[in-house]
Amino acid sequence: MEAVACVSCGALGSLLRKLGALLSDEFKLLTTVKGGIMFLQAELESMHAFLKKMSEVEDPDEQSRCSLKELRELSYDIEDVIDSFMLSLGGESSSNPRGFVRFVGSCMDLLANAMTHHRFAKKIKVLKRRAIEASSRRARYMVDDVVSRSSRPNIDTRLPALYTEMTRLVGIDGPRDKLIKLLTKRDGALAQQLKVVSIVGFGGLGKTTLANQVYQNLEGQFEYQVFVSVSQKPDMKKIFRNILSQIFRQESVSNEAWDEQQLVKTIRQFLKDKRYLIVIDDIWRKSAWRVIKCAFPENSCSSGILITTRIIAVAKYCSSQHHDHVYQIKPLSATHSKSLFFKRAFGSEDGCPLQLRDVSDGILKKCGGLPLAIITLASLLANKASTREEWLRIHNSIGSTLEKDSDMEEMKNILFLSYNDLPYHLKTCLLYLSVFPEDYEIKRDQLVRRWIAEGFIIAEGGLDLEEAGECYFNDLINRNMIQPVGIQYDGRADACRVHDMILDLIISKSLEDNFVTLFCDPNQKLLQHDKVRRLSLNYHAREHTVVSPNMIVSHVRSLTIFGLAENMPPLSKFQSLRVLDLENREVLEHNYLKHISRLSQLRYLRLNVRKITSLPEQLGGLQHLQTLDLRWTRVKELPASIVQLQKLACLLVNSAELPEGIQSMQALRELSEIEINQNTSLSSLQELGSLTKLRILELNLNWHISDTDCVMNAYEYNLVMSLCKLGMLNLRSIHIQSYHSCSLDFLLDSWVPPRLLQRFEMSIHYYFPIIPKWLGSLDYLSYLDINVNPVDVEALKILGDMPSLSFLWISSRTARPKERLVISRNGFRCLREFYFTCWESGEGLMFEAGAVPELEKLRVPFNAHDVCSLHGVLDFGIQNLYSLKHLHVEIVCYGAKIREVETLEDAVRNAAVSLSDELALEVSRWNEEEIMKDGEHKLTEEEVGSNN
Repeated sequence: MEAVACVSCGALGSLLRKLGALLSDEFKLLTTVKGGIMFLQAELESMHAFLKKMSEVEDPDEQSRCSLKELRELSYDIEDVIDSFMLSLGGESSSNPRGFVRFVGSCMDLLANAMTHHRFAKKIKVLKRRAIEASSRRARYMVDDVVSRSSRPNIDTRLPALYTEMTRLVGIDGPRDKLIKLLTKRDGALAQQLKVVSIVGFGGLGKTTLANQVYQNLEGQFEYQVFVSVSQKPDMKKIFRNILSQIFRQESVSNEAWDEQQLVKTIRQFLKDKRYLIVIDDIWRKSAWRVIKCAFPENSCSSGILITTRIIAVAKYCSSQHHDHVYQIKPLSATHSKSLFFKRAFGSEDGCPLQLRDVSDGILKKCGGLPLAIITLASLLANKASTREEWLRIHNSIGSTLEKDSDMEEMKNILFLSYNDLPYHLKTCLLYLSVFPEDYEIKRDQLVRRWIAEGFIIAEGGLDLEEAGECYFNDLINRNMIQPVGIQYDGRADACRVHDMILDLIISKSLEDNFVTLFCDPNQKLLQHDKVRRLSLNYHAREHTVVSPNMIVSHVRSLTIFGLAENMPPLSKFQSLRVLDLENREVLEHNYLKHISRLSQLRYLRLNVRKITSLPEQLGGLQHLQTLDLRWTRVKELPASIVQLQKLACLLVNSAELPEGIQSMQALRELSEIEINQNTSLSSLQELGSLTKLRILELNLNWHISDTDCVMNAYEYNLVMSLCKLGMLNLRSIHIQSYHSCSLDFLLDSWVPPRLLQRFEMSIHYYFPIIPKWLGSLDYLSYLDINVNPVDVEALKILGDMPSLSFLWISSRTARPKERLVISRNGFRCLREFYFTCWESGEGLMFEAGAVPELEKLRVPFNAHDVCSLHGVLDFGIQNLYSLKHLHVEIVCYGAKIREVETLEDAVRNAAVSLSDELALEVSRWNEEEIMKDGEHKLTEEEVGSNN
């Protein structure tokens, strides 16, 4: 299987880099050791090339599979030995003795080094023999000459979608009508130009079915209509001949001898003055579109092209330059899913027996609104006995059924198309997601850092590892292999989920190839292997799981635990662990971590355990640790040894105190959320400024008002100096917060922020009296969360002139009296999200025509009494915000009568309706109870408006 190849490739990539480093001048190797490593390097490079080749073979024979598995296990074992050797060579004493003591120490080091080389040479000899045997075996059975030997004929899986009767479809009317409107609606100066619309979504969502329904409903409205399929490996001549034959219909055109250029020229010539509709189904590459579009002239006859694709970037590339018409097809709703399922399984929506209702709900949840999965499983179950036991058996074996049942063949082929199209490094990263439970929200940064710790990421093109890892993450979203969650102001997804059908696919592959070993579903059949490489334990789903004592865990690279059991495997057994992720919430005891210092290879440590309040002092021995995530613990004081972690790049804590000696942690890129309080030494504050690679800093200022002015001035001065130093280095994001009142006056004039600062946040009760002057110089600032009191037109003008600002949250107590806050037509050219919090906003915000042209999300308050008493016509300019997708209006009812509140609400709703019928509108009213929480005035009983 190609999965075995891609998994092995993922392991070999990092291993080859390590061998190259080991052969550098940094390590003084004995000749025999160096020769052995050079042999392994050459052998592994050949293996790597072979595995890349095999990753493209969709159906290798059994001999090839055996060979792939052998190479995979060999590469893992080689890396374990190499890592152990590099660790033993890197152990140096932190002290610096002199004289005779130093001489004796040097002699002992040389002796220990020689013994280490000798032991390693023996292991190299064994690995070398295994590599030679594997190579000989491949040659003996001619494995390298393998080609795909698929016994199944190629069947066009799109045919059933093209010939599905309308009466059997559900939930298609709305999407179909919207697409027809996109293709046919004509207005403005470009009304007659060619319009290109794309349908994009994961395989099995019904793109072809939807495109065919649009095609049929528009029949007769265009002079010529063509429906053509492209596929992953398009035959361009065949595609153009197909187009030509549909254009000329019954006319015979002899074009067998024509090349692509002649075919394109003929099509263009014929369509140049015709109104045509072309459906191009299942396009995978931008390069294919660049060729295909040559056949269609951009005439002024109101022609249209409809494209379907699984890849977002392709959809955007194909769509009309001036219209950007990309339709993201959605899964079926719960109601439509049930309707389709019951129609297929029982012949009617009301035919489901009572005893099968809850099982049906479970099956539909696994389908996740995917029409293909619903139809396939319903058809399978229609031929099974209608007993609860039989249906539960199918429900519990959906993953294995996908692999083995012939009735699931069509769905398996369609799902595999997207998987097989991935490059090998993305296949490895996708398979890794099988360690997370069903429906789990996987945080982007958490996932990328785990990929890095596993060695899956290769930094190329000037990107660092985290940037490259995020590109991998985005590519999986772009290919619709994972579902984005929490789209941010800059278009980035904060997290992702994996569709249940995809999760079943990658779990089956991961288990078969010994990529991941899972203990989760009690009904799931587990494939046991002698050596476990990655272990995921979900005690939430499998309460009585006990890991077999016979399972060999000394080779486990990744341990992920959800929940808690009494007999969890002790950490002391995991000698090769790179990733440790514990999500136990409240109950894990401290003593489970007592042997954590033995995990000498650990790169990533995340603890989501509220009961943890401290870490062992030996933590500083984890010399390879890159990420330490303690945000969900109660650790407030870090062990003093933490400053010995020379490779730690990311330290995430929950208001833990700034440690002494932090200047030695020169690899730090992110430090969040560290606390500065009365126990913090001034020297630590000064050392903070020496972290040359720091890009993200989150501070919690826990300064007490009772401190003397002299002490406060010293703290403020040293903090500002450190921030200024960091600004001259790599600082790009700063977040300052406090859980009590704390002044930031010292930042108004003393601080000169970094010119390249991209993000500034303040979560604090303090309000700047004016907009700081330095904000106007931050040309790269894209995210700003700031408290200003009072807020006025001048403040909005300064902020509106910032060239890169995409996200803005302004908090204020009051707006400047007798002044309407107007957003001018030239303000906020790049702003996408705007949140305004102000309970005494006077006449409120007013948006001029042409203001904030990119704004998509707006949250704004209006005081009902003030607004209604000052204006005869309620006009806030909301109707001018043409890009708006979500509007949340907070109506402050203080001093207002119910009639004023309702009048204001009606005005808001009317303005929203004039924008778009798809605008998401939320209107909330704040009554006495909510106002009092913010220290505002009480409402009289007659004045209180109802709360929606």
